[in-house]
Amino acid sequence: MRLEYFEMIDSVVRLDRAAGQIEATARVPEASPVFEGHFPGHPLVPGVLLTETMAQASGYLILAHLGFERMPFLTGVDKARFRSFVGPGATLSVSATLEHDGSGYAVTKAAIRHDGKALCDAELRFRTMPFPDGLDGPMRQRAEAIGLLALAGLGGGAAA
Repeated sequence: MRLEYFEMIDSVVRLDRAAGQIEATARVPEASPVFEGHFPGHPLVPGVLLTETMAQASGYLILAHLGFERMPFLTGVDKARFRSFVGPGATLSVSATLEHDGSGYAVTKAAIRHDGKALCDAELRFRTMPFPDGLDGPMRQRAEAIGLLALAGLGGGAAA
């Protein structure tokens, strides 16, 4: 997880395109400028960054589901619940399930767990649209780096 660059997902560990499910890992760094202000002497991952982590896992699920034909953009967060704090060094398990895809919109339910304990969850809404000029390449590169393309059977190695 590179908080300053909004690269929240470190690896995709499971993808089931048919069932519309993804599981990913996000490792919170031991040190980050984010922790200097949130909070001094008591570092915690901000809830907005946990939401972004769930949104990124969901976005990668939607990209795989759509075969990289359209780009998902977060448009709404509903029913978000934060149950515990997340500090430096935590390894997070992030999951998302596709609930709806159609008419240019997608909806997922996502959650984050740590050591089997539920930390947060939310329902996330996305608008899917053609890739803006120049974004397809970097998105594919990042998807390959985290193992999504190989698991989705979209290049980057053998499908799992």
